[in-house]
Amino acid sequence: MANKLQNIKAIQKMLDGTHAFQTKKTHGFTDAKQKAEKNRRREIGEIWEEKINGTIYTIEQQNGFRVKKPKNSVSAEVHNYLNSYPNCKKDCCKTTFGPVDEKMRVIHGMCLDCVIDMEHELKKQGKYEEYERQKMTENAMSWLKRAEQDVEMLKEVYTQASNTVMNADGQLEHWSAKMTSEEFQEKIENEFINFKTKFLENLNKKEKNND
Repeated sequence: MANKLQNIKAIQKMLDGTHAFQTKKTHGFTDAKQKAEKNRRREIGEIWEEKINGTIYTIEQQNGFRVKKPKNSVSAEVHNYLNSYPNCKKDCCKTTFGPVDEKMRVIHGMCLDCVIDMEHELKKQGKYEEYERQKMTENAMSWLKRAEQDVEMLKEVYTQASNTVMNADGQLEHWSAKMTSEEFQEKIENEFINFKTKFLENLNKKEKNND
């Protein structure tokens, strides 16, 4: 009687489409191939694409770990652009870049070889001295801007009190400001303003003397 009941239940499951052999997942050649591809040994520096939960990722094998990021990621595109050499000549065949190339990339957006070619061409056209003066002015103004930012940072550090400093016992301490805003302006800010004025005056004189 028990066997008959089990058979009836089995038939009912088959009619409902819920029998074990109907719902059992089978792994074919495609699944095995994907698993083998995923577990394949990769060389350091090797880059490949892999679909994970419906998203395509670009994966790079590092020494003992893997770096994974979504393909066509906006942040990846920005990162690649900032680390590229957009102003290099189209026929520049350089594939490896050193520290000097990196320095030239920040300043000119091109590698050292292309900077040398560009400056050589300016010398032939008689435009190099003008280019050199312009670069010196740009570098001076860039330095001055960084100095202004440093002064602003010092002002925040010296004139603002802090209630969130934690000591060795894990307790919060109150640190008073080292000087008032008026004292900072008198001792540091005004001195920097005088320096900035003289700096710009000297820069303007040099530019006029070179004209």
